[in-house]
Amino acid sequence: MEFRSVNKMLEKSFRENWDSPALSNYQGITLCYRDVARRIAKLHIAFEKCGLEKGDKVAICSRNQANWGVCFLATITYGAVAVPILHEFKPGNIHHLINHSDAQVLFVDEVIWENLSIEDMPDLQVVVQINTLTFLYARTKSHVDACEHLNELFGQKYPESFNPKDLCYYEDSADELALINYTSGTSGFSKGVMLPYRSLYSNMEFAHVQAEPQLKKGMSVVSMLPTAHMYGMMFEFLYEMSIGMHVHFLTRVPSPKVILKAFSEIHPDIIIAVPLIIEKVYKSKLKPIIDRNKFVMSIPLIDKVIEKRFLSELTTTFGGRFEEIILGGAAFNPEVEKFFNKIGFHYTVGYGMTECGPIIGYAHWNEVKVGSCGRAALNMQVKVDSDDPANVPGEVLVKGPNVFLGYYKNEQATEAVFTDDGWFKTGDMGIIDKDGYIFLRGRSKCMILGPSGQNIYPEELEAVINNYNYIVESLVIEDNGGLTALIYPDYHQADLDGITRSALEQRILKALPAINAELPGYAQIKKLEFMPEDFERTPKKSIKRYLYQRT
Repeated sequence: MEFRSVNKMLEKSFRENWDSPALSNYQGITLCYRDVARRIAKLHIAFEKCGLEKGDKVAICSRNQANWGVCFLATITYGAVAVPILHEFKPGNIHHLINHSDAQVLFVDEVIWENLSIEDMPDLQVVVQINTLTFLYARTKSHVDACEHLNELFGQKYPESFNPKDLCYYEDSADELALINYTSGTSGFSKGVMLPYRSLYSNMEFAHVQAEPQLKKGMSVVSMLPTAHMYGMMFEFLYEMSIGMHVHFLTRVPSPKVILKAFSEIHPDIIIAVPLIIEKVYKSKLKPIIDRNKFVMSIPLIDKVIEKRFLSELTTTFGGRFEEIILGGAAFNPEVEKFFNKIGFHYTVGYGMTECGPIIGYAHWNEVKVGSCGRAALNMQVKVDSDDPANVPGEVLVKGPNVFLGYYKNEQATEAVFTDDGWFKTGDMGIIDKDGYIFLRGRSKCMILGPSGQNIYPEELEAVINNYNYIVESLVIEDNGGLTALIYPDYHQADLDGITRSALEQRILKALPAINAELPGYAQIKKLEFMPEDFERTPKKSIKRYLYQRT
């Protein structure tokens, strides 16, 4: 891979797309590339006046919005290190991450700031309200003056006008630290993943050459995943900015209803999503029709007609203009995937981790193998630590420019995840078939040892359980030598359907024999327990499994 400066790529894109729309808040403001560039220039002046140096840390804690993009771009194009923090973290977690990262500047939503304490973040020099880019806190008078006179300072620096030739962004190098992304907010579990510019560039090159070569300036994407997480940041925002696309931030909780409404209005050219979104559409819209028409769909010719109708309606539902839907961040429900594959829906399942910024595996929608998460992505090498990698699961190991530098201020954890010859140990168990397709079997740390030494991967059991009506999500845990499934039921949908809470729970309990009939004898679920509310989750919306384990 021949490295190119990420910031210089952004500079070139801004110059070439000066008058084109860049960042929008869905049903709100739109900033053209020139507007984003102007705001970046003002923030660069403020950074300089506040004494921020190259390599200093800048934290960003906010819901998805246009100014999140502005602040992130201002940080890296200045030469500072971005520290995106998920806005859904609890105040104590946010305090911990800001302190651990050594952040000196914080961009924050005002509603989040109300619950934070500056006394608990002693190293912060400046706090900026992200919606208005005004100062909420400044440690010294000179910092306050920089804020109050920012427009005047901008006018002094650009007395004639501010135009494309004024752009001169920091030129980064391959192994230089670009950002720190935390895998969790909780002290003791959070690890600051140090991603270099080569990781960002390699992921952008992957998108340009392999995954999204059809994307061009002026096209649109809906940003619905957290931009504080690498999957959403890289493929719903940063890459798009480098080629002149228009990013529409949802700015609100991405419920299926909100997402599908946005798709119908924006008609995105690419869709980046987690499987749960598509699974909900399948369960609510398609499965009831399939269940009612099982006999009719068993007749071959009629079956094909109905499948074509499903494909047409699904494509329209997601905006009708996308090349493919790229799913990642979690396993795809096997039944749902088989159905989408059968009807020829344009989906693919990728494989990635924060530590790879994020991409590891990918295959285009027309090269998908059901159950797989693609082949080694551009610039990456993938192998399985097994004597028989095509048949016996082993830990997935990866190498390439996407791989991170290490965990911030945690040499012990860094050493633990690299082999002596430099392969990154993902912690995922899987196999690789003769064609190079990766099939994951679960996290090695989540694996449960069966009664006769069998390897039980709870994710595979959960995929079966989650397929039943009125189950939003499940978590299988080891419990006194047996297996218990923690169930989060869809109480809301049941209520809409006139089913009481107790009746719903009885209905799910009665499904246990049918669930076990689909599972191996050594992996039978002994007990179902109900969660009153959703599971606690990581930034990429995976369940924090460690919180629910029993000794």
